[in-house]
Amino acid sequence: MFQTSVNLSPDLTAEERAQAIRDAYNQDRSQMTLMLAHQLKIQEVEILRALQGDTAFEFDATRWEEIIRDFEALGQVTVIVSNGATTVEVFGQFGKFFNKDGFLNIRTDTLDMHIRGWELASVFAFKKPSHLDKHESLSIQFYDRRGNAAFKVFFNFGGDEPSAELVEKYNQFIEKFGK
Repeated sequence: MFQTSVNLSPDLTAEERAQAIRDAYNQDRSQMTLMLAHQLKIQEVEILRALQGDTAFEFDATRWEEIIRDFEALGQVTVIVSNGATTVEVFGQFGKFFNKDGFLNIRTDTLDMHIRGWELASVFAFKKPSHLDKHESLSIQFYDRRGNAAFKVFFNFGGDEPSAELVEKYNQFIEKFGK
């Protein structure tokens, strides 16, 4: 497991803390932010906030449903959901949306999700070298009110560098939903 020498002292100013997080991330930009958050003993969303404007771009989280509905046009994507004990990776397509009892439901042949929008607080576009093979990965990541990852949608996941078309679609998400 990646180990960082960065210490987030309680005496740091907000900017010093953000810089320390950036320094820890820059030790290995391909590391999983989930693991870095574990090492630093912080919420994962704090890492994305520290990287704002570098590799992370915060979205208007009130538009979460619109963002999710726009994933349908991407075709097959990788969705990753992690909790304290398990990580699940699913390759599928968004679509067949419907709202029921406060949930946004996705029910395609390849993806079955039930999203509690009231729990979502932050959304970021995030690009970084993949921890799998160092190819650039493009994702949109949703975080809950506690700062934990709710789920992540990867436009590409391992294998090859993203195509010019995929990069353009990613940039369109940033232009449309960025703060």
